[in-house]
Amino acid sequence: MSAREIKTLDLTLHEQEHVRNAIAFLHVKIGGWKPLGKLLHFDHTTLIHVVAERRAVCASMAFRVARFVGIGIDSLLAGEWPEAGTCPRCGYKKERSLRT
Repeated sequence: MSAREIKTLDLTLHEQEHVRNAIAFLHVKIGGWKPLGKLLHFDHTTLIHVVAERRAVCASMAFRVARFVGIGIDSLLAGEWPEAGTCPRCGYKKERSLRT
């Protein structure tokens, strides 16, 4: 197994999906790939490839995203941020109906 293959095993596929969702959310919230890349200290093309699933999410990227949004890495990897249904433009989240 090469070093590159080992690096992709840092995060499970589900954890990578959660980080990708957070990056895609931030892309809209921040207003583009280039400014997001600068904030996370990654080349913007790397972020594009990660969200498009052409590259794996590395652990350092997950940590940078978690630190940037101010949550614990466990919460990010569990998919707790952003909350499902939250608008990246305004932050509105439709409340669930309590009807049964």
